[in-house]
Amino acid sequence: MTILRFDSLESTNRHCEALDLQQVGDFTCVWALEQTAGIGQRGNHWAAEAGRNLTFSLVLHPSFLPAALQFRLTQALSLAVCDFLSPLIPHLPPSIKWPNDIYVDGRKICGMLTTTRLVGTRIEAAVCGIGLNVNQTAFPEWVPNPTSLALLAGREFELEPLLHQLLACIEARYEALRVGRDLGPEYLVHLLNLGVEARYRYGGDEVSATITGVDPHGHLLLDASDGRRLCCGMKEIALL
Repeated sequence: MTILRFDSLESTNRHCEALDLQQVGDFTCVWALEQTAGIGQRGNHWAAEAGRNLTFSLVLHPSFLPAALQFRLTQALSLAVCDFLSPLIPHLPPSIKWPNDIYVDGRKICGMLTTTRLVGTRIEAAVCGIGLNVNQTAFPEWVPNPTSLALLAGREFELEPLLHQLLACIEARYEALRVGRDLGPEYLVHLLNLGVEARYRYGGDEVSATITGVDPHGHLLLDASDGRRLCCGMKEIALL
């Protein structure tokens, strides 16, 4: 494991993607105390107060994983963050809002963005960006439902020891993935709204539906109240 620390970067993901990833070792972490243009899912900006949170990217080489099953990497990363959070706030179990946002007590504490480079049917490299709210206690009004470790635990945390703890959890899940362990059942245990009827935006309309699972390619499976069975990619459905 290698950790490259920067005081400030535009985006840790963009920094990694500009590198010759073939020359970057597996499990290299690029950590920035400040991101001036952090990226979230769907191209959204990731708002993080400088020096108060963990914002980093991991370069991985999961060549053992078929490209068609790259969602397993998302499962491993999501579960690793849950593993990390559970002992820090044992009274508040974390959950995964599909596909990989981490929520605690109904509020978002962590977001991820993973990009992959493929060679044929295998994954040559993956850049996995993670933003975890740690000591920040005030957020811009446009950030929906944020929370942080400091708000939940009632105290502040030292960032560097916390980063090492989180990386150890990710490494354990990554190794489980390498040896072929099926993380799907554990992912479903943590999946937010599994088996719960809720309102979604789908195909330009509002629908009432119940999440029933996730397929091997990462599509969300739902039963709509009108009898339809839905199989949705990330940009096709949104929780209201």
